Amino acid sequence: MTSSWLLLAFAVWVGLWTLVSFKPPFRPPVLMAVGFFAAWSTTELAPWHLVWQIAVVVVLIVFGALHSWPGWVALPILAAAWIGLAASVKGAVQTDREFTDALRADLGPNWDAALDPALERAGRHVNWARVALPFWFRRRGVQRVANIQYVEGDALRRHRLDVYRHKDVRAGAPVLMQIHGGGWIISNKHQQGQPLMHHVAARGWVCVAINYRLSPRATWPDQLVDCKRALAWIREHIAEYGGDPNFVVVTGGSAGGHLTTMMGLTANDPKWQPGFETADTAVDGMIPLYGVYDWTGTVTTRGDSGLRDILERYIVKHTRGEAPELFRDASPMFHVRPDAPPALIVHGDLDTLAPVEMARTFVEKLRAVSREPVIYVELKGAHHAFEVFNSVRTMHAIAGIDLFLAWLISAARASASSSPGAGVPSRNDAGASAVTGRRPTAYTEP
Repeated sequence: MTSSWLLLAFAVWVGLWTLVSFKPPFRPPVLMAVGFFAAWSTTELAPWHLVWQIAVVVVLIVFGALHSWPGWVALPILAAAWIGLAASVKGAVQTDREFTDALRADLGPNWDAALDPALERAGRHVNWARVALPFWFRRRGVQRVANIQYVEGDALRRHRLDVYRHKDVRAGAPVLMQIHGGGWIISNKHQQGQPLMHHVAARGWVCVAINYRLSPRATWPDQLVDCKRALAWIREHIAEYGGDPNFVVVTGGSAGGHLTTMMGLTANDPKWQPGFETADTAVDGMIPLYGVYDWTGTVTTRGDSGLRDILERYIVKHTRGEAPELFRDASPMFHVRPDAPPALIVHGDLDTLAPVEMARTFVEKLRAVSREPVIYVELKGAHHAFEVFNSVRTMHAIAGIDLFLAWLISAARASASSSPGAGVPSRNDAGASAVTGRRPTAYTEP
């Protein structure tokens, strides 16, 4: 009898977690946070959940869970939960199509004509060995040079970065700069972006993962200033590690997505570069993942109460009413500009921490003015932080991002070949982006 009730309790618990993965709560903030962790782990680890849940059910049945009615009541609940988990896996498998459809829609039907066909074919297949080891990120030949100080004469631990590169990297490799998230308050350079950085480093990129000062000790815009300082370090030193200082793409998730977009949209603005105003802080592409694009609360109120409290109490340390200009100035939504770099913006439609309405509105505003491609991929069934560890969706998302990076390189080569004397994907003599043919040397208001 005990095993029957245990099976029923287990079925109800499993069913609730699966239900939350499809219908996450957006209020109140505490329930939203708990619901996020339940939904996120259930969705991205769905194959694992199926395996261990079936194992538990088999054990309980062996111990007599079906000898009384609670056990039989549990069975249809479990069946519904497992159908939901299977649907999550099926949805994640479609991620490669979501990326390729978005790339085709925004870049044209022949967008991949100059790319290696094997690259796109590889994105259609899931590396199940990596899915089975969700926290094993290492790739053969990829090395990490850790804890490099990027502010001269400064010993702050938050002013350090890691360089990921293949042991056989060629000089002049393109550079990917990774900015971690964590609500501008927590996290570290080695805790996020690992699957992506190891993947592209294995393919010949040099990756730079940075730390930056965190609130509440730091006050906005300290976080953005540090990101720009790290980029200035890349310009000066990354050639020592095999990277091209003139070809840098920036990426990050959540708060890192916010900072990624601010990096792309405020290039060379001296206001954000105190003491290094002349440093070139433009980038050749930006890839924000599940970012926060509006601090003013004017785009959506869903889930805004928790964000507003964090921003006012810990980050800006003023209320919106006291300093509305600070919140507006910190919002990528209000920095859209014609000379924005090419963008790949990725967001999950079930994100409760950074509601998808923000991403949709930001994309609409950026597309209305930008001269460069703005590619938007909205992942069905995806939550916040969907690519932190190896999962089916992560594998496909990385492949999709890899395709975008390959397109950037292809466009850079095409632009370079059309310029006399140019032959590499880096800036031309006038300081223009090789991808787009332009690079702002001085900031002007959009």
